Amino acid sequence: MRRVARTRAVISGTAERPRLTVRRSNRYFYAQLVDDVKGNTLLSASSFTLEKAGKMTKTASAGLVGEMIGKKATEKGIKSAVFDRRSYKFHGRVKSFVDGAKKGGLTI
Repeated sequence: MRRVARTRAVISGTAERPRLTVRRSNRYFYAQLVDDVKGNTLLSASSFTLEKAGKMTKTASAGLVGEMIGKKATEKGIKSAVFDRRSYKFHGRVKSFVDGAKKGGLTI
């Protein structure tokens, strides 16, 4: 909890450059673009919707979630975001997600 609070204390999102937050569970990967000024969630994506797409690794599904949120963001006119990794280390699924988001057109 202290790590999350410490990371979150220096990160804030606006409408032009929202905060890109991630959540990992043992089975799924979730991501949201949040405007902290208004307190609104602008976009969201998860690997829960990819469940029916077929068998894939958790790392690969996180990369696809990154691509999905990158494409949705560029369609809404959002070009860049501030990445909030919470207490997760930047490797594995989290790194795959960021690579997918960059591939989808989002600047982090």
